[in-house]
Amino acid sequence: MLYRESGDFSETYKADSQTFPIKFDRYRYYAVLAFAFLVIPFIINDYWANAVLVPFLIYAIAAIGVNILVGYCGQVSLGTGGFMAVGAYACYKLMTAFPEVSIMIHVVISGGITAAVVTVFGLPSLRIKGFYLAVATLAAQFFLVWLFNRVAWFYNYSASGQINAPDRTVFGHLVTGPNTEAWAKYMICLVFLTVAGILARNMTRGALGRKWSAIRDMDIAAEIIGVNPLTAKLSAFAISGFFIGISGALFFSVYLGAAEVGEVFGIQKSFLVLFMIIIGGLGSIFGSFAGAAFMVLLPVLLKNVLVGGLGWDTALAAHLEFVIVGALIIVFLIAEPHGLAQLWRVAKEKLRLWPFPH
Repeated sequence: MLYRESGDFSETYKADSQTFPIKFDRYRYYAVLAFAFLVIPFIINDYWANAVLVPFLIYAIAAIGVNILVGYCGQVSLGTGGFMAVGAYACYKLMTAFPEVSIMIHVVISGGITAAVVTVFGLPSLRIKGFYLAVATLAAQFFLVWLFNRVAWFYNYSASGQINAPDRTVFGHLVTGPNTEAWAKYMICLVFLTVAGILARNMTRGALGRKWSAIRDMDIAAEIIGVNPLTAKLSAFAISGFFIGISGALFFSVYLGAAEVGEVFGIQKSFLVLFMIIIGGLGSIFGSFAGAAFMVLLPVLLKNVLVGGLGWDTALAAHLEFVIVGALIIVFLIAEPHGLAQLWRVAKEKLRLWPFPH
């Protein structure tokens, strides 16, 4: 009986249009934020940070970026891995060239550089769409991986071709490098995800988000009613690239500490993030969180249950993961195209109506 709208009355347009018009939703949102910022940093350990929480936070940022482009604007992209590599290598070059500048600024600038690169590769969207646009972004994926592999300047002429994140601090605490504590990794990623989520939520609910949705639903009709396809599509590519670049920079500098572009940012990374938004829900910020959590937790769960509990072979458990993910994608695309976000929305509707049948 807690989840009820009875007694929640809006007296202004501002109150009626806020993100969480129901008090219970607002209190739950504040409680989750308080728990994330004030409780988890004191109880987190290396296993939970490296296996679950830090990957989830970083992938959620990437999923938000891809969801803006694919879910809200309807522009198919298969170059996420390459775009994350742009953010990672931009952050590496900035960290080595300007060691006195804060890593927080480096990550933001890396997002801006990635936004510019993604916008360039988004120019074909003005002429092509659908399958052809997917192929164009797929070509960007392979080109960027080849570029970072072949041009030695990007990895500072290292003999191994690998980039390594130097030690950097925020407020006197290490956030990059092998000696970084678990809570520090978690906190810097949490700050970026919180800001990214708030920005994305407000953009998608505003005039810009309505333009993206109009382009997604029918671009010709959107142009007739005054939506400029040039600015709408390129802004979606730019903002999506900004979030993806931030996730790539954090993935390299905070989570991995070292990376080789072909292994870390290959085509499998592009499909992984795409699967996140398909399972979580296209056109939903919450779906980005839900899909990232699902895709991060599933391998950990299967490994603990099948390998640790039942003694199965590790390779068999990994193959079973592909089968489960593939089956879920088919099921969601057929039965529930809006993913886990829609299931959560339906559950809330049921709670509003219970115990009444209508």
